[in-house]
Amino acid sequence: MTGVWVVLGTLVVAGIAGALLRARNGRVRAARRAPATALPGPVEAALGAGARVTLVQISTTFCTPCRHTRALLGPLAERTDGLAHVELDVTNQPEVAQALGVLRTPTTIAYRSDGTELLRVGGVPKAPALLEALRPHLPARVAD
Repeated sequence: MTGVWVVLGTLVVAGIAGALLRARNGRVRAARRAPATALPGPVEAALGAGARVTLVQISTTFCTPCRHTRALLGPLAERTDGLAHVELDVTNQPEVAQALGVLRTPTTIAYRSDGTELLRVGGVPKAPALLEALRPHLPARVAD
């Protein structure tokens, strides 16, 4: 009988953990207020596109959600004034992910043109929530 209780307890804990992870996936979080440090070279280069806000997507080679994120963010940036999207594959440069404090892929980090981090999204972002969070940093007219 003890084995049945162990299995049931394990299933309950796993269900709660799964629900928590699902709730956090794609949620827009405010930027961490860490001390200012120099951005990694690939990120600095990505910010030179002239956009007010650049979405830097941290990906890895075999990440399926990364492809979904690319398919969402690319068109979003194309139809939104002042927004750019850059994907960085960190498979062979883990030091970039480490310097940014990225522990999972995809992670999307929004930067102002001066390198200030605005927000982060772990997982596949939800476009309406992302646009709403970026609205104060973009020109008045934003595509929906």
